[in-house]
Amino acid sequence: MGGGTAHPAHTHGGGGGGSGGGGPLDVWLPVLALLVCAAAYALAVRRVRRRNPAQGWPPTRSMSFAAGLVLMAVALLPPLAPFAHRDFRGHMAQHLLLGMYAPLALVLAAPVTLLLRVLPSHRGRRLTAVLRSHPARLLAHPVTALLLTTGGLVLLYFTPLYDTAMGRPGWHWLTHAHFLLSGWLFAYVIAGPDPAPARPGVPARLVVLGLAIAAHATIAQLMYGGFWVEVHAPIAEVQGGAEIMYYGGDVAELLLAAALVTTWRPVRTPRSGYGTRLRSVRRPTGRLDEGIRDGGP
Repeated sequence: MGGGTAHPAHTHGGGGGGSGGGGPLDVWLPVLALLVCAAAYALAVRRVRRRNPAQGWPPTRSMSFAAGLVLMAVALLPPLAPFAHRDFRGHMAQHLLLGMYAPLALVLAAPVTLLLRVLPSHRGRRLTAVLRSHPARLLAHPVTALLLTTGGLVLLYFTPLYDTAMGRPGWHWLTHAHFLLSGWLFAYVIAGPDPAPARPGVPARLVVLGLAIAAHATIAQLMYGGFWVEVHAPIAEVQGGAEIMYYGGDVAELLLAAALVTTWRPVRTPRSGYGTRLRSVRRPTGRLDEGIRDGGP
């Protein structure tokens, strides 16, 4: 719609009608996928603990992974999922859970590190090579992650894509996948404990996080005011969804900032001694190889 304050496009239909959301497959497929993920993570943790009982695996990471799966279940299962199909406010709550809260919990579970410790040495080196490749470095750059997250919101809510996706179940699930994967990527490059060779320093990541906060706030304010929004739903629903995005997004980004601070490992500058200097230099760059050493046969 044009640059006005009225909502002529928001006069008919619910926030997402047309894509179902109540069939058996809409319930059992997410349940099955979540159970498979939980089982895979649990088996990997068990294998790590068997290989190295002294080191083991931090219980807090397992709890974080479980919390991420629970948040995904809340977003994808009743009662929220059917509500999200008929009310835009439910859709926005679903978006926050899938795109911000669940990804952060999953990232703090360090799944890449766990995988490196489980894989045999030669496969771990292959995965390390992939993580160090130029395409992976480009994808795992904070600016790329920022463009994927905020750009996806602009395309979804300020073009006819939202109504198209809500009317087609396949597109609807692709939207969920984009929320989850782009949110996971952003949390990973900003504050993830997993290895990331292209991750810049903390000041640069804080700048990108600040840009994300500003972008989300701007999108929510434009949506609340009805400027250029292409979501065909009642005005009250759109404004309610904008408020959920504004305040819920702030909380999620504060949690991400806290995770950045708590997972930050400053590089210590040695005072003297070649051996000390070598250890301090190798510590931040050897995180990729840590999992390979622990994950050998």
